[in-house]
Amino acid sequence: MSASRTSPRAAVTLHDVAQRAGVSVATVSRVFNHATVVSAQTAQQVREAADALGFRLNPMGRALRAGRTRAIGVMLPTLVHPVFAHCLDAIESAARAAQLSVSFAATGYDAGNEEQASELLLQQRVDGLLLTVADAARSRVLDKLDHEGKPYVLLYNQPGARGRASQRPSVSVDNRLAARQMVSHLLQAGHRRICMVAGSFRQSDRARLRFKGYVDAMTQHGLAPLEPLETAFMTADLRARLQDLLSQRDAPTALFCSSDQLALMVMRDLRRLGLRVPQDISVAGFDGVPVGELITPVLTTVVQPTADIAASAFDLLQSLIVGERYLGPALLHHTLREGGTVAVQHTAAVATGLPGTRHAGTAGSPGAFEAPSAPVAAHPATHARTKGNP
Repeated sequence: MSASRTSPRAAVTLHDVAQRAGVSVATVSRVFNHATVVSAQTAQQVREAADALGFRLNPMGRALRAGRTRAIGVMLPTLVHPVFAHCLDAIESAARAAQLSVSFAATGYDAGNEEQASELLLQQRVDGLLLTVADAARSRVLDKLDHEGKPYVLLYNQPGARGRASQRPSVSVDNRLAARQMVSHLLQAGHRRICMVAGSFRQSDRARLRFKGYVDAMTQHGLAPLEPLETAFMTADLRARLQDLLSQRDAPTALFCSSDQLALMVMRDLRRLGLRVPQDISVAGFDGVPVGELITPVLTTVVQPTADIAASAFDLLQSLIVGERYLGPALLHHTLREGGTVAVQHTAAVATGLPGTRHAGTAGSPGAFEAPSAPVAAHPATHARTKGNP
């Protein structure tokens, strides 16, 4: 027996409510616009009629007539990466508090998808965009938004200090400084052969900046940077490449990963290869995702204040939407979490990349220490909430 279906009803209009309540359409409109000229008895009569008919006010139409939709677009590389999922959650919390709606699109770390994803959001008439792009200094999407005058704020990207890119609104940490400090921490633990495992530089300007920070730290200590192990962000297995890297004569004793997602994958694949972290090889990450504190040993990493980045970018976007002037990028303060995945490397040890050949002691105990102060800019006019800035 086939299930019966009810035909969809036509949308209930203000006219329908007015007719049922026995008042004019103008009176119904005044009630839903909270006008005080309508008596309490009439307002109650109108609301009861609306409830009986199942009337639902359409804020979109009113917003469009006012020139705004009270909706924002969010474009991120993926929600598979915990840092972006956490970011979107914080944005939606801020939007709910402000009674705004959020439309979301993911690009899959593909710069070619950014134009299509951003266009889909713009077709929804969003008032502004919060987004992370592959390359903030050379982005056709940002060029288009600049040309159209559509308000936007970049999340995590640092567009640069020169040219047109320097005028692109952004909220982030200082990626280069943070990476330099983490690699310096590895060097202070006695490591000299440190390799960076990085997401594709073509897919992420953040990864490029973090690699520059790695190079800074190595050269400042008179050491030659190693060739990075660069991989696509959606790579599922690094065992073969790690095995090749660690079977070299001068194999690295520590791996600095450009994200916690990569660090967790590296630790899993090292374990599958029979290597122990940190006894056989040390691993450090970048992001500070909560899951890094749930594993044993706790992941040593750079901690970005993701919730603050999202909230600050949201506040800045709202100010730009109402026409306030952008005065400069907001760099929020990062910290280094000294977990248990980095060991002290004794200089007399011979590192071959095989289990049990390195003599290492854990560098510190799980905890957090604040990164050294640096002259990072967070202009108060950007409305960015800074955390511990000097």
